[in-house]
Amino acid sequence: MSLFNVYPLFDITPVMGKDMYVYDEKGTEYLDLYGGHAVISIGHSHPKYVEAISFQVEKLGFYSNAIQNPLQEKLAERIVTVSGCKDYQLFLCSSGAEANENALKLASFHNGKRKILAFKNSFHGRTSAAVAATDDSKIVAPLNTQHEVDFVDLGDLNSVENTLKQNETCAVIIECIQGVGGLDQSTTEFYQGLDRLCKTYNTILIADEVQSGFGRTGDFFAFQRHGLQPEIISMAKGMGNGFPIGGILIHPSIKASYGLLGTTFGGNHLACAASLAVLEVLEGEKLMENASKMADYFVEKAKDLPNLKSIKGRGLMLGLEFDFPVAELRKKLIHQHKIFTGSAKNPNLIRILPPLTIQKNHIDAFFEALKSEL
Repeated sequence: MSLFNVYPLFDITPVMGKDMYVYDEKGTEYLDLYGGHAVISIGHSHPKYVEAISFQVEKLGFYSNAIQNPLQEKLAERIVTVSGCKDYQLFLCSSGAEANENALKLASFHNGKRKILAFKNSFHGRTSAAVAATDDSKIVAPLNTQHEVDFVDLGDLNSVENTLKQNETCAVIIECIQGVGGLDQSTTEFYQGLDRLCKTYNTILIADEVQSGFGRTGDFFAFQRHGLQPEIISMAKGMGNGFPIGGILIHPSIKASYGLLGTTFGGNHLACAASLAVLEVLEGEKLMENASKMADYFVEKAKDLPNLKSIKGRGLMLGLEFDFPVAELRKKLIHQHKIFTGSAKNPNLIRILPPLTIQKNHIDAFFEALKSEL
């Protein structure tokens, strides 16, 4: 039996990882500046992470959500403490798409409306409602079009209000920094205006923090820079440092009831142990502070690059936009210089999403390689 061929693959087979590096079966070392789509937050195989998962799997790896699981309560308390999102409640699932799917579903349950407002160039996942709210017709199947979604330009408050005043929109879902779309972001004035409009028109504001959350931008969540209070916050990727986990934080204005949401694997014992270890390291090693410092260093180094149009993003969710397509450049970086980077919907953009443990010497190595190719 062969694999269903949906991924264009580099001919590289990592078998081991340690902090900022992965190693293939021949022992070749690669500098990881992409973190497997921003998943690796505290570095590959961090000893505290390995210890936590190993300890938990020896005791109990899984049981369903039909029983008490104190690890879920402990994780909820730690997220609230570290993030500063007081009074929110936690629902756990297994991926970012599942988190956004549940967020949209919960919004519709809450206000009884059925339409979604999303933004052009957005990416929210590949499940039914999440992919319908994703601005990429290539991955939206005819089945998904049953969902009614309005797309407006990021930053266009007039279009947002014209849509919301029709009183059919259950939720506005937004990435404060767009990920796959190419690291575009708007202004604090826009985000605060969006928050006000949602509250005015009884529409749930969903902050999609799947890629930008858990400290990646230097704040725990990207929306916090703008002083917002979303009713639902979705998260995943860096939440588990590679272990599949996702979740939504839910404002107390939204009430729970038995059977409203559900999942088999979400919030299992191993997933909770993994995420608790991430939070311990994130806080103990001051990785959010490091993200901000290393971002400043990165941006300063990037200013001297030839052919550079713009530097996008914030914290360690960064993009370098050139005046030419970067596909061949990325191939040279990975094959000749042994450096992983990421692509985006924008063909001229290199995405940089490294572990939050990155240091100046790693950034220096990247720019040395980049300049040699430019």
